[in-house]
Amino acid sequence: MAYTTLFFDLDDTLYPCSSGLWGAIRDRMGRYMAERVGLPEAEIPTLRRHYFETYGTTLRGLQKHHQVDTDDYLAYVHDLPLDEYIQPDPALHALLVSLPQRRIIFTNADAAHARRVTVVLGVADCFERIIDIRAIDFSCKPELLAYKRALALVGDPAPQECVMLDDSATNLAPARQLGFTTVLINLERIPDPAATYCIPSLLSLPQVLPALWNGCGVNADVR
Repeated sequence: MAYTTLFFDLDDTLYPCSSGLWGAIRDRMGRYMAERVGLPEAEIPTLRRHYFETYGTTLRGLQKHHQVDTDDYLAYVHDLPLDEYIQPDPALHALLVSLPQRRIIFTNADAAHARRVTVVLGVADCFERIIDIRAIDFSCKPELLAYKRALALVGDPAPQECVMLDDSATNLAPARQLGFTTVLINLERIPDPAATYCIPSLLSLPQVLPALWNGCGVNADVR
């Protein structure tokens, strides 16, 4: 069966984890919990980790237990000078536009953050749409419902026709359960049962999934 649809995670997937951006976002999550929610700073790391592991995102835990204003939270944690962490990536752009499949961003962040990131990377024109937490009614990876809603939003392609690319093996597990081909973006290339393939960056994708191009050809410089 030919691949028709590619779902890309955003943070630490489209850009390298070494950029420090996701770490800065995590820091702002902690600051929000202290400054806006009023939680004791000593308890925040453990609580944030608990919310993330239990609900998939810190936001879901804060929504459930502290009734935070979602818009306020998302604006606060993503209020960062992105160009201090990431830069335009022409090689990534060349890779993405060479793929003949539909290309979708599927992120636990919000669309505003995703748009800002893709603009700074210079790949905003490479994606058909952004599926964010609002689009799937605040479900989030790794909830199975989030993947089913994402599929529905793009016309319910068969999971066997889809590829999910993410830096989190936890997020890949439900996708593989549904029948997706899964690609783990892991700088150390540490394999995981949730991942069909493991690569250090998206630029290595042609090495493990040349079938994506189906004879359409990939620029030698991209390979």
